[in-house]
Amino acid sequence: MADVEDPQPPFWDGGSDRGVQPPLSDRAVLEAERLLKVRLPAALLDLLRERNGGLTASGRDAFPTGRATSWAPDHVPFDLVMGIGRREDTLSMLDSPYLVEEWGLPAGVVLISGDGHHWIGLDYRACGPYGEPSVAWFDADDGSDLPLAANFRAFVRGLTSADGFDGEQDGGSPA
Repeated sequence: MADVEDPQPPFWDGGSDRGVQPPLSDRAVLEAERLLKVRLPAALLDLLRERNGGLTASGRDAFPTGRATSWAPDHVPFDLVMGIGRREDTLSMLDSPYLVEEWGLPAGVVLISGDGHHWIGLDYRACGPYGEPSVAWFDADDGSDLPLAANFRAFVRGLTSADGFDGEQDGGSPA
């Protein structure tokens, strides 16, 4: 049988170690789930076992939206994934409790990407801490959130290149 190529572009940007945590261990996962008080999605853990956070490849650095956000009229950025760890000067999913409180985000969210004004997170509000969380966009400036995908696997399938959008990025300025 012939090899079938994966039609999806690579997930990780192999040319940078920005945001990368040490390799993910089972112990680190258990400690993270204990600290965050949730069960993390298997699809996310599979990606983090390949590489524990970091920059996404250019073909996977945006998610299309059905409505405008303060970022852009038709998409949100997803250029970096927080890993699990405590590397100095690097945000981690372990920082979620602090960041959620600091930025006034809803309880029941584990952040996986963001910059302080805008975040993408696992949303456990509807499913509870041991369910399969949806993925949502959170805007700390206007207090809004926007559901993006029913689960992390669907979110990853929907990722595309930011270069494919006509709308200019606002770069974080409220619309």
